[in-house]
Amino acid sequence: MDQDVTKECTPVDLAAEAKRRGISYFLISYTDLSGAQRAKLVPAPAIRGMQEKGAGFAGFAAAFQLSPADPDLVAVPDPATLIQLPWKPEVGWLASDLKMHGELITQGPRNTLRRMIARATKMGLTVKTGVECEFFLLTPDGQAIGDPHDNAPKSCYDASALMRRYDVITEICDAMLRLGWEPYQNDHEDANGQFEMNWMFDEALVTADRHVFFKFMARSIAEKHGLRATFMPKPFMNLTGSGCHAHISLWKGETNICQADTDPLGLSAEGYHFVGGLIENARALCAFLNPVVNSYKRINAPRTVSGATWSPNSVTYAGDNRTHMIRVPGKGRFEMRLPDGAANPYLLQASLLAAGLDGLERRLDPGKPLDINMYTEGHTVRDAKTLPLNLLDAVRALDASAAMRGLLGDGLVDPYLHLKMAEWNAYCSHLSQWERQATLDC
Repeated sequence: MDQDVTKECTPVDLAAEAKRRGISYFLISYTDLSGAQRAKLVPAPAIRGMQEKGAGFAGFAAAFQLSPADPDLVAVPDPATLIQLPWKPEVGWLASDLKMHGELITQGPRNTLRRMIARATKMGLTVKTGVECEFFLLTPDGQAIGDPHDNAPKSCYDASALMRRYDVITEICDAMLRLGWEPYQNDHEDANGQFEMNWMFDEALVTADRHVFFKFMARSIAEKHGLRATFMPKPFMNLTGSGCHAHISLWKGETNICQADTDPLGLSAEGYHFVGGLIENARALCAFLNPVVNSYKRINAPRTVSGATWSPNSVTYAGDNRTHMIRVPGKGRFEMRLPDGAANPYLLQASLLAAGLDGLERRLDPGKPLDINMYTEGHTVRDAKTLPLNLLDAVRALDASAAMRGLLGDGLVDPYLHLKMAEWNAYCSHLSQWERQATLDC
């Protein structure tokens, strides 16, 4: 069990907020180990008790390593996360922290991110992150692109294809504007039927909460319009997969300590050490950042119809070069291009923090950046580490990683590995249709 690391603040009275905002029901929500969102719908008159004691769930029934004999898993809502559903404003959504026997459970994904943030705070650091969410809009059965006219071989930034989905994209973007997320661009991505929506970076927990809600919102609004939104990493073998690139910077107060104006890439020693941690732990990170069988059809992938996969094929970094696992697009920040759309939003952030903090604590050197096209010249780099070829290899790398175990804790790593091995075994039982249907719901 964890110690409670929740920040002390003046609590929001959810019952009073319900009256003030006209909320009739609350979705008390949490994200399980697999990344799926679970919830209970609570009428507003009952929210006071739920805010004090939490909502009870049978943890064994969700994707946690618990027994039917265990007591309730209690989801304690975080009032600071309250969002009225933009498409159904009488419902208020709340992220929750998971407890059992009155203590935060170690395998809770949001709890895990809180632990990593607390570790960074002890080092005097605030970690700020942003994510680039890519997703497909498909037919309701998930078998085909939702727009039959979206068939150009080079479809990235296609204005006509983007505008044919104007109603869906702008409804999502308008919601983010009202929520104060500061969205700043939306585009048609490299694959047919694929889109990306961007909002401003923030502290890691805020970004993770928004990432969870964004996926829920995109799916819900797509369904309103007779479509299916999926964050599946590689729904079509001939098309570019959906990544979830993460941008990271480290702050002390108002100062970005990753930035060094005199460095060729604009990174400080702390920035390079953080990158060193990502490089050192990359293979183990794949278990979190590329967490499903389908993930490995995106990385190490052959060329798509557009001419490139836009995904990593080795453990390298460079400046403003999208063929590497880590890209440094400007001074004071770096982009981890390894995560995909199936990644659990909380474990994505938590594992990146863990690996980066390992680099800071051990002052790891990432080596020299490579200013080459890894898609065409990668074979000339003899000492670059390779990425796992499948989920089993990634699971084994995480299992063997003393650094990731030490930071994230066996109480998170062991249940997570158990879950991933169960998924791998199901795949190996020739349940290919199960694999596709399950991953469409990532």
